[in-house]
Amino acid sequence: LIEEMRGLKQENLVVILLDTQNRMIKKKTLFIGTVNQSIAHPREIFREAVRHSATGILIAHNHPSGDTTPSKEDKILTKKIVKNGVMIGIPLLDHLIIGGEKYYSFREQGEIG
Repeated sequence: LIEEMRGLKQENLVVILLDTQNRMIKKKTLFIGTVNQSIAHPREIFREAVRHSATGILIAHNHPSGDTTPSKEDKILTKKIVKNGVMIGIPLLDHLIIGGEKYYSFREQGEIG
């Protein structure tokens, strides 16, 4: 994902749909935002997951600035997706923020349990 997303000039949000063995079923860019904002909604993320019978998802988005620090909006979106995933039985396994050659993992930082 770093290779694919590091040079993008606008925020892109990608969802990776996983099967029961955490193998990728599909990867799809769902949202393309502005230089510093992507307007994502859990509804579209889970619509895609249900359509492809995913049993887990990963999401990733880039910060064109290169700074991988999550914004307040990034944290709010992650919490919403975690909550919705629990309700419908399709857990969010991680949310990655790509910036330049590095990334931020909500799971590695203990923000997704």
